[in-house]
Amino acid sequence: MYGLVNKAVEGFVKQELGDDAWSAVCAKAGIQDLGFISMDSYDDQVTYDLVGAASELTGLEANTILEGFGRYWMLYTAEEGYGALLDMTGSNIHEFLENLNGMHSRIRTTFEGLKPPDFECTDVTDTTLLLHYRTFRPGLAPMAIGILHGLAERLNQKITVEHRDKAAEGADHDTFYIEVIG
Repeated sequence: MYGLVNKAVEGFVKQELGDDAWSAVCAKAGIQDLGFISMDSYDDQVTYDLVGAASELTGLEANTILEGFGRYWMLYTAEEGYGALLDMTGSNIHEFLENLNGMHSRIRTTFEGLKPPDFECTDVTDTTLLLHYRTFRPGLAPMAIGILHGLAERLNQKITVEHRDKAAEGADHDTFYIEVIG
């Protein structure tokens, strides 16, 4: 994953738990806290190790940390210079999710070798949709749920998300039922 992701993990841990907690997470993960470079690529295991260490140190489930991080990620990337790109992707949940793969294609021009997940919307109505989430990185569905909630917050919408088919339980991908409320 790119350093931008790990920098966001750092920001999330510091925001939620403080600077000392970030130092403890790095130590537990066996990672020197020299600062991640946004545009550099890091082994995915670094990110998994950071989440695992945060889980061990806080006693929170890794899924809880990933979901919280996902929400933070959506708001963080807007502040890190990607707000205009996010705005162009859609002005509501439906529009944004329908254009998400296109946004990742644009980002790929900046981040060489980027391997984003793939998203497909089906069964779309005015207030609901099924979001199909495919990735080669296991265990990140909770992060996707957090991203969806952060996106809704960014777009001033309220949603519910139900994780239906789960890759962790043998499905070939994750499926989320999303309902826009009000």
